[in-house]
Amino acid sequence: MNRNTIRLLIILGTLSITGIIAVQAYWVKRAFDLKEQQFRQTVMISLRNVANNISALYKLSSIENPVSQLSSDYYVANLRIPLNADILEHYLKEEFKNQNLLTDFEYGIYDCDTDKIVYGAYINSDLEETSTTKKPLPKTDKYLNYFGVRFPSKTSYLAARLDIWVISSLITLVVTAFFGYSMFIILKQKRLSEVQRDFINNMTHEFQTPISTIRVATDVLSQAKIMDQPERLKKYVHIIRQENNRLKNQVESVLNTARMERGKMELNIELQELHSIIYDVTEGVKAELEDALSIELNATRTSIYADRIQLISLIRNLLENAIKYSGKKPCITIKTENVGDTLVLSISDMGIGIPQEHLNKIFNKFYRVPTGNTHNVKGFGLGLSYVREIIRAHKWEIKVDSEVGQGSKFTIIMKQE
Repeated sequence: MNRNTIRLLIILGTLSITGIIAVQAYWVKRAFDLKEQQFRQTVMISLRNVANNISALYKLSSIENPVSQLSSDYYVANLRIPLNADILEHYLKEEFKNQNLLTDFEYGIYDCDTDKIVYGAYINSDLEETSTTKKPLPKTDKYLNYFGVRFPSKTSYLAARLDIWVISSLITLVVTAFFGYSMFIILKQKRLSEVQRDFINNMTHEFQTPISTIRVATDVLSQAKIMDQPERLKKYVHIIRQENNRLKNQVESVLNTARMERGKMELNIELQELHSIIYDVTEGVKAELEDALSIELNATRTSIYADRIQLISLIRNLLENAIKYSGKKPCITIKTENVGDTLVLSISDMGIGIPQEHLNKIFNKFYRVPTGNTHNVKGFGLGLSYVREIIRAHKWEIKVDSEVGQGSKFTIIMKQE
């Protein structure tokens, strides 16, 4: 499946899911509005019945429209006469029970003498009075004597009655999450496939180059007259040895990665002398770099508990990385220092640097900073991944500072026990 097909699938799938969610949201809103309208009608009928029952109690004529809605959850009803709170509460409970309007409500009765609404009580959904924070009920000038009823839990009450819509919304969310996860897996597999293809192509090229060089050198050494040219003989023997070491390092990188895939890195922790290891690692590149390599060993406490082989691999990988990305004129500095109870090793270069958007990815396996169609720097993209595993295994810390065109600096902070 090519990139354009995957992109098309993602776009179509996203549009489909967005449409489904939009339609679902629309119908949920419609259902909620319908429930709210039914709730309003039920409340209006209930309060009208209460007002008329009270009117009948005092032998007054019925009122056709005694109820007004002042807000979405607050209603007032005309009383025409002063009324005791216990009588009103009795009628409210009875009517709400008959109408199956079982939700929390609070009520109050307007007192014209004090021009205030006297708070009645807070009644829960079981029609039992409960103690709760009393909130003043709004007044109105519409009636001379009236009572007010507020439904503080109206929204949750209505939402609880959207059972089928809640279930369908949950199903929609599950489908959306499954689609998103599927797209994530598809893209991840696509990236892994591309990485695998690039790795195989790159590995084939990397192995082919030293093999070809060794073959050419072997052909030259097979000539009879080469024995009469000792300098030339020495040169080609050196080439074979150099390319053989290169092959060995490449194979080690792949094998180390395979070991990491199988499980946790096994360490042989012993007390090591960092400066001695740095000298051993840099011995082989000093002649190649000449004055381009600066070694500043400022640390006074240089002993560290570590696996010698892994520590050598760590320094070698970072040094080779600095050389590869330094361009034609390398300028590399290896520095050590003591900071508090730590031993700090830094390897910096004045090379091409790393764009900020790629800094958090450079330690990923097989990852190489994109350079377009030009691939001047050789490698598998495994070196820094292996460095990270060594750092984690030793419980150290690594920091990277880089700026495009200015170079990069890798700092390893090692705790000294």
